[in-house]
Amino acid sequence: MTFSTQFSHAKPGILNFLHIVILALSLFLLISISYDTFNNLSFLNQRLYLDIQLWICLFFLFVFFFELFLSKHRKHYLATHFLFLLVSIPYLNIIDYFGITFSPETTYMIRFIPMIRGGYALAIVVGWLTYSRASSLFISYVTMLAATVYFASMIFFVLEHKVNPMVTGYPAALWWATMDVTTVGSNIYAATPVGKIMSVLLAALGMMLFPIFTVYITNLVQNANRERQKYYSQLDGTAQPVGKTVTTGVTPAEKPENAGSRS
Repeated sequence: MTFSTQFSHAKPGILNFLHIVILALSLFLLISISYDTFNNLSFLNQRLYLDIQLWICLFFLFVFFFELFLSKHRKHYLATHFLFLLVSIPYLNIIDYFGITFSPETTYMIRFIPMIRGGYALAIVVGWLTYSRASSLFISYVTMLAATVYFASMIFFVLEHKVNPMVTGYPAALWWATMDVTTVGSNIYAATPVGKIMSVLLAALGMMLFPIFTVYITNLVQNANRERQKYYSQLDGTAQPVGKTVTTGVTPAEKPENAGSRS
């Protein structure tokens, strides 16, 4: 067996391992952002964090070009995965290197960009753990919805807690995001322009994602009905459902002409 053949057999395992590493690194970034947010720490003053995110983004870029190299249709891969190239760029390090200044809130939101790459890896891992395509899609959407609510609540907290008296802490921001995505609405209203835009976008996202629950439940009901019909079809010939006439196997020609009559 040649080296190229051995490599082609090992390729799926290598890619699966890389996706798991991407997911783990994305979770690490999420934990770091959450820790800094809840402790009111400025990550721009932490040289270690910027260095870690640089190496993580470089790893994401390596995986992108590695998958591009292995792809049989590289133009199609580049066209369909170009977004992953964009989100793997270490924007924070570029901003820090050139001394570009943005508002603290904008810089904070830029930190979430690399985690979009982790969302794709999460969808792949979910696909491994579920056997049904519908279940895999449902779990992916639920995970994406939960992640969106969490990210939106943290951004809303950073934007609003200093200027909005109704946002007394992170639980208030989480309540706002949860109620807004369900389109029910909460008693907390955004005070900043970005917060108002997020209120509209989050409600629109909820209207798009929540019908997935209806589709999934409908699919479960249809599958249950098919299984029930299959069960009854297997009983044909062995047990008759109530209300059906039992066939005796005697044809009309074989019956006596005066059957049932008395002489």
